[in-house]
Amino acid sequence: MGKPLCTVLFLLLFINCCFSWKKDEFRNCNQTPFCKRARSRKPGACSLIATDVSVSDGDLVAKLISKENNQESSDNQGKPIKPLVLSISAYQDGVMRVKIDEDQSLGPRKKRFEVPDVIVSEFLEKKLWLQRLKEEKNEDGSGILSVVYLSDGFEGVIRHDPFEVFVRESGKNGKKVLSLNSNGLFDFEQLRDKKEENEDWEERFRSHTDTRPYGPQSISFDVSFYDADFVYGIPEHATSLALKPTKGPGVEDSEPYRLFNLDVFEYIHDSPFGLYGSVPFMISHGKSRGSSGFFWLNAAEMQIDVLGPGWSDEFSSVLMLPSDQKRVDTLWMSEAGVVDAFFFVGPGPKDVVKQYTSVTGAPALPQLFAVAYHQCRWNYRDEEDVYNVDAKFDEHDIPYDVLWLDIEHTDGKKYFTWDKMLFPNPEEMQKKLAAKGRHMVTIVDPHIKRDDSYFIHKEATQKGYYVKDATGKDFDGWCWPGSSSYLDMVNPEIRSWWADKFSYDSYVGSTPSLYIWNDMNEPSVFNGPEVSMPRDALHYGNVEHRELHNAYGYYFHMATADGLVKRGEGKDRPFVLSRAFFPGSQRYGAVWTGDNTAEWEHLRVSVPMILTLGLTGISFSG
Repeated sequence: MGKPLCTVLFLLLFINCCFSWKKDEFRNCNQTPFCKRARSRKPGACSLIATDVSVSDGDLVAKLISKENNQESSDNQGKPIKPLVLSISAYQDGVMRVKIDEDQSLGPRKKRFEVPDVIVSEFLEKKLWLQRLKEEKNEDGSGILSVVYLSDGFEGVIRHDPFEVFVRESGKNGKKVLSLNSNGLFDFEQLRDKKEENEDWEERFRSHTDTRPYGPQSISFDVSFYDADFVYGIPEHATSLALKPTKGPGVEDSEPYRLFNLDVFEYIHDSPFGLYGSVPFMISHGKSRGSSGFFWLNAAEMQIDVLGPGWSDEFSSVLMLPSDQKRVDTLWMSEAGVVDAFFFVGPGPKDVVKQYTSVTGAPALPQLFAVAYHQCRWNYRDEEDVYNVDAKFDEHDIPYDVLWLDIEHTDGKKYFTWDKMLFPNPEEMQKKLAAKGRHMVTIVDPHIKRDDSYFIHKEATQKGYYVKDATGKDFDGWCWPGSSSYLDMVNPEIRSWWADKFSYDSYVGSTPSLYIWNDMNEPSVFNGPEVSMPRDALHYGNVEHRELHNAYGYYFHMATADGLVKRGEGKDRPFVLSRAFFPGSQRYGAVWTGDNTAEWEHLRVSVPMILTLGLTGISFSG
């Protein structure tokens, strides 16, 4: 028996939108309010100054206030905001961490989201306890610089007025390496109460409307890389290895590099458009100095401009940039979150990558079979089809190590199940492959079919484990099974529950030679805005989806990998392939570049895409 005709037609309508690139389905910067506002700001617009600079609990701390009234500043819409709190921490091996947030002691509306479970505990143990602060005059004799030791040969510096943070080579005349707010583009929209009805409190795109219960909450700032010729990184984009300028003289109608995890089928090449994963980590390189790096730990949508030479020439009189150092300027814009940024001093590319992975973790060592040939297509019809394909590889003497099963192997697109007509003996099938040294991978996605007879859905509903919509009800969206809900993986309790589902008792029909594929975990929602989840959906801790969107797939990947570790009692390294990714994904398994097409241009662009993933710590990719 097939599905009711109306259900089939509804699914076809939304599946079709995922099966071809449709520019109008996705937002550009001008349709994204925070990006449009940030891009319109002029150099030198930031009026913040640093006050009350001191050393406290091993960190350099300060308050950021408006220069005009020395008490409070206003956002770019003129709304008064409270002072911000800044802290600078130093870590071994040349890493400086800068955090800027609302002052919690002044009672913000709610705590802004800080991304958990990305920074590895070993890194936090490498903190250097700052004890001494020295002060200097600016080069022109005006204003104050507060200076702290960072590592041999490098210092961290706050310029008080105008506010700027930078790393320089040691010494009063040391050359700059990296800086934040040298161009005066810093802006921080603070949370506020809803007191009047206006467009600030909701955001529309096509037929979708997302509420914004705390108003706009974006952050933007400029980052400069000194003595740099090129910048690299910030995957995932189908573009060149060295990032091309997106704004400045001679750059016409270009979009910023977007970081927003999306289900984009047959994506266009040579484009700054965001794809399935997001790693907000950038590396610079130049002949004269070497390399440096910058990483912003933030899971909200991000847009990044690479500013071409001459972009700020008309504002040079209001900026205090060293004239004897070439540099690459960039503009970083995010919809929400806090500033939690890491400066890496290098000096070589390998040093920068090592410094970055000291924060987010080194790639997991895969099992040997996982780096061999995998055979996958959509779809193997039944066990007989599997046996025939396996036999043909033997007949033609083609080595392979893994055979994959897509969603059609399940009972009605319910994960952790098997279609009993097509795959009546899954354990025997896996054991026959294992006898030849081969393994199997099955797909497990985050959308859970809303079927009261399905044990995963029934238990998740009873325990309240689903993401909620803006009204507090279980979010209901459309994906492969039809009506589906999505597990709230930011909650550690739910991740632990999910991991238990990979036990042999729970995943009936699985064996030790079975591993997992996480697809559609951006998350993909066929009837949602931009084929994803509404930004006002609610997660554990009253966190809006807009605040953690890019990390959703990361937490799902993490929980699945932990499940295979639990299943093997810590004695078997997991293999989990994920389509969505985020900083730290390298600790949990492999990723791939998503749904491309069999065309030469997609083959060509796959090379810089894979190289960029490697530069940003994700070495196991394909």
